[in-house]
Amino acid sequence: MPDDVPRDPFADDPDDPAAALGASDAPEPLTSAERDEAMTDLADVEVFRSMLEPNGVLGLVLDCPECGERHYFDWDLLYGNLRQMIENGRPQVHEPAFEPSPANYVTWEYARGYADGVTDTEERR
Repeated sequence: MPDDVPRDPFADDPDDPAAALGASDAPEPLTSAERDEAMTDLADVEVFRSMLEPNGVLGLVLDCPECGERHYFDWDLLYGNLRQMIENGRPQVHEPAFEPSPANYVTWEYARGYADGVTDTEERR
């Protein structure tokens, strides 16, 4: 798993459009409960990837509460976003997947059910 995420395309750019937002828009640190939840999600993503990627699943599709659209995240991007959330309080801005094939992505609920099913089956053996 990569420990870093893609570099901010506006890093060190004096014309960074986000510069006008100023330091007052810096994210609040995560609460301990939010951090614990993000750490659990990160561990889940690692499990999901290890079980689903060999079957051709490229990542997860998540419903965005802000825009109401579905967003497709490959494993590395999802992992990087969670790491950024844990370290900085919010994920880094990123480019969305370009014309993803929905057949290559599953929902979080599907991934959870799949992982639980595999684990239950292994425990019964």
